[in-house]
Amino acid sequence: MLTGGDTSGTMPKISETDLILNKDGSVYHLNLLPKHLSDIIITVGDPGRVYRVSEHFDDIEFEMNKREYITQVGTYKGKRITVISTGMGTDNIEILLTELDALVNIDLKTRELKSKKKKLKIIRIGTSGALQDDVPLDSHLVTDYAVGLDNLMSFYNLEMNEFEEEIANDLYKKAKLPIVPYVIKGSEMLREQFGEGMIVGNTVTTPGFYAPQGRALRTSIKYPALLEELNYYHNKSSDFWLTNFEMETAGYYGMARLLGHEVLSVNAIIANRVKNKFSKDPNKVIDALIKKILDRI
Repeated sequence: MLTGGDTSGTMPKISETDLILNKDGSVYHLNLLPKHLSDIIITVGDPGRVYRVSEHFDDIEFEMNKREYITQVGTYKGKRITVISTGMGTDNIEILLTELDALVNIDLKTRELKSKKKKLKIIRIGTSGALQDDVPLDSHLVTDYAVGLDNLMSFYNLEMNEFEEEIANDLYKKAKLPIVPYVIKGSEMLREQFGEGMIVGNTVTTPGFYAPQGRALRTSIKYPALLEELNYYHNKSSDFWLTNFEMETAGYYGMARLLGHEVLSVNAIIANRVKNKFSKDPNKVIDALIKKILDRI
């Protein structure tokens, strides 16, 4: 899908250090070329999960392994699909979204921006822990709004609307957070296509798995009441609750808004932190979510 108008005129070339390319012309970290992207891209955190997706493919035409970024391109019921792993954390998501955008919106030979912009469609399939009693183990959740407790968007000019600003400031005060979070809505279009029958929730993205999610093993943590504060947070005027947390979704939604892409995060709920329960068969829950998404493409 092409968006935007003509931006004719002199376009400055992007330097070799801002946009690093490999010898074959592929983008630096992903090692991909534009021809490797399908109309809808599936992303997963765990590199091993790429193969859990592609095992359903009819065939595989391409594979690339570069650090935590593993890519396979194949077909599922006649539809061409690209699946990419990212590793954990919003820093990896910034690299992913920036380089995917470069593949479609920058002429890699001339290093100039293209006059018409392409809108990517990306579905993140992840795992998450529930923050509420009524979000059951082994369920599937689609993220409406993402709340970022990481600092990635501090380095970008991210625009939030009035409602998102209200939630961000209200949450900062009521939940006694160390920073003002950023709050971003995901793709409504993709939610209509992929989210049917799933719990609709608001996902907190943290910059770590242990202390930033209220876990303490052998270290003392600075915010021991964080889990409780997130669980009890409620914006009454909008009936806004927080349902789950993980480590990537807000980065996806923030970068998608900055770059003009459609991105949706869906989650297999494999833990309930309020009840201190963990799924007895997390792979079954994840595989069911993978199949659900593939069948809706």
